[in-house]
Amino acid sequence: MTNIEQNPKAGSSLGRSYRLLFSASTLSNLGDGVGTIAYPWLASAVTRNPVLIALVVVAQRLPWLFMTLPAGVLADRMERRQLMITANQIRFAITMVVTAVVWLRRDALPSSDEVASGVVVDTEIIAYLVLLAATLLLGCAEVVYDNAAQTIMPSLVDSDDLEKANGRLWGIEQVANTVIGPLLGSAMLVIAFAVPFGFDAVTFGIAAVLIAAIPKAAPAPSAAPVDDGLSPRQKFVAEMKEGFAWLWNHDFLRPLAIILGLFNLLSFVGTSTFVLFAQENLGAGAAAFALINTGGALGGLIGGWTASRISKTIGPGASLWLTITLAGLTTLIIGLTSSPVLAWVMFAVFMLGAVLWNVITVSLRQTIIPDELLGRVNSVYRFFAWGMIPFGALLGGVIIAIAEAWGASRGAALRAPWIVAAVLHIPLLVFAGPKLTTRRIEAARAEAVR
Repeated sequence: MTNIEQNPKAGSSLGRSYRLLFSASTLSNLGDGVGTIAYPWLASAVTRNPVLIALVVVAQRLPWLFMTLPAGVLADRMERRQLMITANQIRFAITMVVTAVVWLRRDALPSSDEVASGVVVDTEIIAYLVLLAATLLLGCAEVVYDNAAQTIMPSLVDSDDLEKANGRLWGIEQVANTVIGPLLGSAMLVIAFAVPFGFDAVTFGIAAVLIAAIPKAAPAPSAAPVDDGLSPRQKFVAEMKEGFAWLWNHDFLRPLAIILGLFNLLSFVGTSTFVLFAQENLGAGAAAFALINTGGALGGLIGGWTASRISKTIGPGASLWLTITLAGLTTLIIGLTSSPVLAWVMFAVFMLGAVLWNVITVSLRQTIIPDELLGRVNSVYRFFAWGMIPFGALLGGVIIAIAEAWGASRGAALRAPWIVAAVLHIPLLVFAGPKLTTRRIEAARAEAVR
């Protein structure tokens, strides 16, 4: 009989290993939540240029283009648990560097109140370049961590519990990331700019320790090595191509990945410069900015705990349609409003739909992709799905710059990305509709079982 160390799923439907992953994810997401306030606030403290603000988001998301495919090969070649530990250790080190730089440059930065008032500042070059480099490197570590975390889940819980496990994980992540974390971050900014970054670093360090406590899974039996005449680099490329070909030849996952990529692109057209929109159009200080983000937490929590039920009630296809529709409507309303309360409500509705999408599609991928290919295929999927985000983020900053150049007021220019993105959800829904049906989803699941 296999013992508990060899079978992390033994003992209960979710089990100790899942609880450790759950705790580590909650803690690191708490730090990320602090970062959702600290990093944009720091960016708006060192520059008011919308394109430079958007470039920070671009740097954070750009690794999904060039790191995703190699990360997938690593997740299938190496122990996924160890990849997650190493990624968190790297994030700890990088965030500590940011903490030190922000502390040393504190006299060159405006106060939190001055940032909230939209005071015009000269770009603080040193702090901006450190911020840009740090977000790029943190994005690289995030790609490795997230891909390993998604691919490790089927080894921690039974397949019948994947939707429940993923839903609970995303639900609590939303609370930590968009309620508790941002509120803590806004309070820490009052103390000193460097404090939230130091807190973020500590959460990464503790999360690495928790993941290290997850028992190693038993290694898969390996066949005798085959001398195929390929160099290590050629083998690495061949493995990436194998994952790419598997997804590209899948009649459901290929269009799903492309649709999600377009969806994410539109989502970041507005949100990449939201810190400026919140400060100048909604009149939000650090605390109010944090509170607006808590709307997403409420919607994410509700979505995480109800996604499985919604999917079973109206069907997974209709659920995915609903997500795109809600995204377009909420984006339009946010772009038109000057009310922080209404923006809060819209973020809640948007995130409910987003978590509903994630619970359905990630659980589906974990079910139908063979385990030996899961890391690579997941990485290819995310290459399409997340690789479009930098383009959306940059587009948002460019739209504002163009609108101002054409004579639009600053307030109207900050609204323009949201309105453009909302309108573009209409052709996205027309394109996605025939491809996202319950019949096609069930057919893909049935095909995998065979």
